[in-house]
Formats: sequence, structure tokens, C-alpha cells
Amino acid sequence: MAVTAVVALLLLLGVCRASHPKPSCRYPPSEWCRSLEIATACKVQKQCMEMNAIRQYPPAPKVNVTLYYESLCPYSRWFLTLKLLPTYILLSDIMEVKLVPYGNTQVNTAGSFVCQHGQDECDLDMITACVLHYLEDYSFKFWFVECLLSSTNILKDAKMCFETYTFYRSWEDVLGCFFGPEGMGLMHKYANDTRALRPQHTYVPWVTINGEHTDSLNEKAHTSLFLLVCDLYKGVKPGICTGSPTHLNRGYTFA
Repeated sequence: MAVTAVVALLLLLGVCRASHPKPSCRYPPSEWCRSLEIATACKVQKQCMEMNAIRQYPPAPKVNVTLYYESLCPYSRWFLTLKLLPTYILLSDIMEVKLVPYGNTQVNTAGSFVCQHGQDECDLDMITACVLHYLEDYSFKFWFVECLLSSTNILKDAKMCFETYTFYRSWEDVLGCFFGPEGMGLMHKYANDTRALRPQHTYVPWVTINGEHTDSLNEKAHTSLFLLVCDLYKGVKPGICTGSPTHLNRGYTFA
């Protein structure tokens, strides 16, 4: 940062004399506006932002979480509704999610899908595939799946869930996908994605983080997916990860 900017900041803070920031700030004044993280630690983010002095870097990649699951598997439903969805609500700025409703489904000699929990699960998986294909906003996709997983009448409740979260697609589109070749094509893609896993999945829910699955990552994801995503994100951590009460101007964040 230019010397003039440092002087301007010191004048703005009223600390032209040989003073120091609070003990929580271990950086000299010349470094205060070097990054948003330092400015926050030194309690001068507001002044740095007003001066437009914080250097802006390319955003860090979001943490990718992919869930391979079965719609009627109790543990899959538990992980999706009580682990993945709450984490996504809190950390959608730094994570992206992909859902693959296939799991241990098999394809018989006639080319039809045979699901571990019966035909209802196959129907639920295919409706989910069609809706995920049509809904553009991923937050809506997530809420639709959460709504659908609590259903008792799949086709009836799926229509209600779908119409709750979209205004620009018709339920007839979903039915056309579900009863036609498009739905079969989407399920075959999920089958290929699932078979391509390395290591191959041996149970569901199967979680990959940034395309990787290890016993350690799996244990951390099931223990606290929230902490795992916060830890893996390489950019400036959002306040909810660090416990900071500061509400930052989104125009200056890196994510």
C-alpha cells in the first residue's frame, strides 16, 4: 500500500502519533489494509474499505461436496436433511453441492432400474433427477429435495414441492421427463457417475469432498461437515466460520 494511503489511514484513525493497534492486532500500520483478514484483526476494516485500500484478490474456489445417496435409505435422508442442508444454508457462499440420487441401484436386462428399497425409491430418484435438471437455482433444488424426502405420496407431494420452489417451469415438464426417455437418460448418467467413483462406493450415503473420498474425510463430514468445509476453504473465512461478529461488506469479500 502506498505511503500516502498509510498516512491517510492514520489520520482517519487519529493515531498520527506513535501509537499501536489493540493487542489483538500484531501487524504494523503499514500492513493494516494489506488484506481483509488483517484489516478485520486490526479493527480497521471499515476505514480501509472507505478508502478502497484493501487489495482484492481472485476469489478462492468453493469447497465442492457431492452426495451419492438413495432416496429411501434412512441414513441418506438423515445426512442430507440434518448435515448437508443446514451446512449449505450457512456456508453457501463458500461451498457448492451436487446430489446424485442413485446409490446401489442396478439396471436389469430389460434396461429398467432396480432400486434397493423398491419401485417407490426408483420413482423418487427419477423425479429428483428431473427436477434437479429443470431447477436452475441450487438453493431451490436443495429445498425441493428436502421437501420431497418427507413425502408420503410421491407424485402428489412432488408436484406440491416443485410448484413451491419454481415459477418458470411447468409440472408437466417434469412428468414428461419422468415418463419419457429424458428421465432414463439422466438416471443412466447418474449410474455412470456412480460407477466411475474411485474408490468405488461400498455404502450410502457416500460423500466426496473436492472429488475425493477417504475414510478421514468421510468421518469428518459425518461428525461436522460445517467445520470441515470451513477448514478446507482457502479464501478468507466467513465470520460464521471464525466466530467473528463482524458483518462485512459483501463487495469486499473474496468469496
